[in-house]
This record gives sequence, C-alpha cells and structure tokens, in this order.
Amino acid sequence: MIFLFQRFRGNLAFKNIYLALLLVAFVSCKKETAQVSKTTTVDASALKQSALIEIFKYQPEQELIISVHRGGKGLKHYPENCLETLKYINDSIPAIYEIDIAQTRDNVLVLMHDNTLERTTTGTDKLNKYTYQELQAFNLEDDYGNETAFKIPTLKEVLLWAKEKNVVLTLDKKKSVSFDAIVALVKQVEAEDVSIIITYDLKQAEEAYGLAPNLMLSVSARNQKELDWLLNSKIPTQNMLAFTGTRLSPNYFYKTVQSHGIKTMLGTLGNLDKQAEAKGEVPYTLWRDKGIDLFATDRPFEVAKALNIKK
Repeated sequence: MIFLFQRFRGNLAFKNIYLALLLVAFVSCKKETAQVSKTTTVDASALKQSALIEIFKYQPEQELIISVHRGGKGLKHYPENCLETLKYINDSIPAIYEIDIAQTRDNVLVLMHDNTLERTTTGTDKLNKYTYQELQAFNLEDDYGNETAFKIPTLKEVLLWAKEKNVVLTLDKKKSVSFDAIVALVKQVEAEDVSIIITYDLKQAEEAYGLAPNLMLSVSARNQKELDWLLNSKIPTQNMLAFTGTRLSPNYFYKTVQSHGIKTMLGTLGNLDKQAEAKGEVPYTLWRDKGIDLFATDRPFEVAKALNIKK
C-alpha cells in the first residue's frame, strides 16, 4: 500500500484510493484485534482451574493448616529455602511451605530470601551476579552458621518434588523476579495444583490474577480497608487466601473474611511465635480457637505438637 502511494503520489485520484484503502485496512485491523482479544478471554476462562481453589475454600470446623515460613527456619543442620529441609519437615508433619524465589544472572529461578549470599550460604556478594552453575560452588548454611552439603535449589526441582508428593507451596517472589516468570514455570511443569502465588497489595494481586486467573493467590487483607479493596476488584473471592498480618485482629474480622468464603492466615512468625514459646505454647490453641485457618510460623513442629496435628 505504501508502495502504491509513493508511485502515484502526484495523482489526486490515487491519493483518494490510497486513503480509502488505508481506512479499510484500519477497520480490518480493528476487527482482527477484537477477535484476538476475544480469543484470549476464552482461552483464559478455559484454563484448568487449580485444585487448590476448591480445597482452600473456607469451611468451618476444618483442622488448622501450618504454613512453614521460608521452608523451615531455625532448624539445626537444615537451612531455610532448602529442598532437603522441606523433605525433612514433610516426613514428620502435614504442612504447606512458603518459599522465596530469586533469579540468577542467567535467569534461573532459585530459592533464596536475601539479595546477598553471606547469611545463608558459603558464598559472598549478590546472588544475581552469579549464574546458576557458578552458585553450585557454594553450600547452604543453617541459621546457626553451620555449613551443610546442601545446594541452592532451583524452583523447578522444588515444584517437581511438590507435585510428586502433593505438597502445597506458596511462592514469594523477590524484587528481581517477575510474576510472569514464576507463572510461566508453574505452567511449564504443570504445578498449578500445588502452587499459590503470594501478593502484598491490590496492584500485585491484580497483576498475578491477570497472568494466572486459574491459580490461588495469597492476598493481603490486614484490615477492613484492604479487604474492601479486594472485594471490589475483579479477582474472584474463590481465588483468595487472606493473609491477615503478623498481629492479631479482632475475632469479628476473621469471621468477616470467612463470610466471603475466604480462609484466613495469621503470621505468627516473629513476635507471636516468641510469645507462644514464652507461654508454653498455650497461645497457639487460643489463636486457633479464634477461628483462624492457617498459621504462618517459624516453629512448625511446636505448632503441630501444641495443636495435635499429625500426619
């Protein structure tokens, strides 16, 4: 079309023909775009829904679920964000596992909480300065500085293990990682039925839902204002697991969240775990009796024992 216009640009008739053709092309493109958008919408709705959307629907009188912070912290000879630690805990108690996801220089998704390697490995400097192969020179260390023989695991191998063992993972992305990369890997290994995407605000939740409307999302609902934002969004409540923060909320707030079919998660990690330890683990029972559905904890074995949760 441009060729025709250049060839006959001195002729007014051909200019008019060109403009008419251009208009036809524009209308045609709009139709094609509309068709593509329609197809995309159909494809999104046709995605296989994660089994977790049904499993994590709020129901009263269900046993409390333990969510293990960083895949296991404070365990001698078992580092955080380590596949061997997940296996060790999973052999003893029923739990789901929150893991942190970072990205190497060659774009491999791995488990790591910090930007730097010093605290949890024998390496130094920023993780994203290394390729995955280069990271294999380092070993993971536990929270007491003990070096282990364990290596930094890839998200892919952890997802595959979770699929094999039917273990639920909540995936916490670090700033260097995109939701797109995580969702793509979950889809690649078909781990939708064991994966929950963690988000921290409405914008993140909407982004993650747009990428994966078939996945379960951990959403931040620490107060009525945040809950209202979520309820007024386009995200279905069936896709939501509500993280209510690391402080106790009034009993009525948990009931309000649950009235929408959404399970509630309390972060006992940090101060609340310390309170429970100082009071002989009794607070775990009191908090469960408030109706909370999940505890995100640094002390999974102690929670399981206090609440008599067994495999």
